[in-house]
Amino acid sequence: MTVVSGGDVSQGRQDARPPAGMEGSLGPLFRIVRNEKVAFLLVGGFNTALGTAWFIVFQLLFGHKLGRFGYMASLGCAHVAAVLCAFVLYRRFVFRVRGHLWLDLGRFEVVNLAALGINAVSLPFVVEVFSVRPIVAQLLVTCVTATLSYVGHKFFSFRRSKAQLEAMS
Repeated sequence: MTVVSGGDVSQGRQDARPPAGMEGSLGPLFRIVRNEKVAFLLVGGFNTALGTAWFIVFQLLFGHKLGRFGYMASLGCAHVAAVLCAFVLYRRFVFRVRGHLWLDLGRFEVVNLAALGINAVSLPFVVEVFSVRPIVAQLLVTCVTATLSYVGHKFFSFRRSKAQLEAMS
């Protein structure tokens, strides 16, 4: 289905469009869930779990070998792996946007770097001040950053200006 104007897939409208002014076809996930917000949250939830799994893998592999703050290296490695996975998943299975690959990836990373910055400040705070083990602390911090990321991606990452939308039609 080609996207031409606003609407909600869950209402069965053929003119439904991805959120935040995105342009393209609705992704295959919409055939199952038929609601753009639910599809976005499902992929985001999956990627949050995947990012957390990446953190655990890197932490178990080398976090303890890098000293007291080795968990921060695990966080950086997990961030790179998770962002690349999330970008592909959102573009392929949810929004199916066209063009602007590098612009979209740049915006996507800006939102994710903001989340990483919050994570980089919050994680040591929770670990050092509250004496919470790094993996448990990361799970707690992820709840906050996932919510903020959702808002950033919805309104910024894959956004198209009105002029871009008109040029594409």
